[in-house]
Amino acid sequence: MFDRLRARLAADGLLSVLRDIGFVSLGNYGQFLVTAVTVPLTARTLGVGGVGLLAIGMSSYFLGSLLVDLGINTFLAALLDEEGLDELRGSYLAVRASILGVIAVALAAGLSFGAGPHLRMILLGLFVGGFLSMSEDWLLVGQGRFGASTSYQIAGRVVYLGLLVVLLPRLPNPSIVLLCLLLSSTVTVALTWRDALKKYGRPARPARIAVILRKGGPVLASRLLVTSYGQGTATVYSSVLDAASLGLYSSSDKLVRAVQSLLDPIGLALLPRLARERTDSRFWRHEMRALAACVAVAGVAAAGVWITAPLAVHLIFDDDFRGVVPILRVEVFILFATATTSFITTATLPVRQDTVGIMIGAVIGTAVAATALLITLGTHSVWTLVWGTVGAEFSVAAWYLVRTAQLAARERAQRATVPLM
Repeated sequence: MFDRLRARLAADGLLSVLRDIGFVSLGNYGQFLVTAVTVPLTARTLGVGGVGLLAIGMSSYFLGSLLVDLGINTFLAALLDEEGLDELRGSYLAVRASILGVIAVALAAGLSFGAGPHLRMILLGLFVGGFLSMSEDWLLVGQGRFGASTSYQIAGRVVYLGLLVVLLPRLPNPSIVLLCLLLSSTVTVALTWRDALKKYGRPARPARIAVILRKGGPVLASRLLVTSYGQGTATVYSSVLDAASLGLYSSSDKLVRAVQSLLDPIGLALLPRLARERTDSRFWRHEMRALAACVAVAGVAAAGVWITAPLAVHLIFDDDFRGVVPILRVEVFILFATATTSFITTATLPVRQDTVGIMIGAVIGTAVAATALLITLGTHSVWTLVWGTVGAEFSVAAWYLVRTAQLAARERAQRATVPLM
């Protein structure tokens, strides 16, 4: 990929790629500047049990985000230059608003009928995540305006951090963390909408809802399955593990996902460039080079986390979290798999509009995770969850490598059958 980019240095040089990756990394939710403050604050204020409840809410947050945006942000961003953008925006808005409305009704009903702490955190997390998905950040991604996207996200993160530091010590409750996240999300959502209205005007009437649902159906199903063994794990396992065990796992998982969030932007930053080069005969060779570089970076990151795990846990958490170290040293190896999966599902397959490949990968991962869940019903051990997560992530990554090879071979065969003019 970088050979191609060097040839286009004037317009899309290597420095611009690195700049875009840096912008997206800085604005990502799990970035270290926020995590360095919020993780110790929540751990020492809420304790192991409170962190476990918060883990349930935060995993539901990611599920809610997927439910509302259907997981097709990158797919729609890749179509930004096609005709009918105003109708696409209006249709996407109508679908998201409808889904968020249903979640809001469910939350109101749960609060009215006195839902238990687990269910209450699940419903609140779904709504908060869904609300953030009402932003128009996908338009910024499609334009390659990662600097603007980052600035809007940082504005929300600063508000979130300020609210959390002020409110959580006075009101030590996991729900307060989600409410702070909800209030800060209004800043990001408002800024992205102001930008979209200024550049594109008001969305048109929703005339392409069928297109949105047809494209979003398989992607949503696959992303929900992926989230069930990834960032939504705590919600799935809340019925078979106690809050303390979930707290230990969540603390490890949060650190690993924080590192992962710094690798995810590589694919996202390359998405607009890959979309422009989708017809290039060297597309797949360049794509594999970029993927190899991404995995190499993941290897360096994994080694660093493994070596510094005892020190990191000591600095971030208190003595009640000593059990996080061995879990972290096992889970960190998923970075090799998640880097592979993230790059292919964020950049490669969206450019090829391959929803089937994403769906199959999700089914594979869910099957492995479901097996681990069944075993956990008998063991009630957090280690079953840890090894189940590792197995699921590597199984999915292996499938996506196979899928990439299949698509590349198919395109080579098609080109070979095209007669020369």
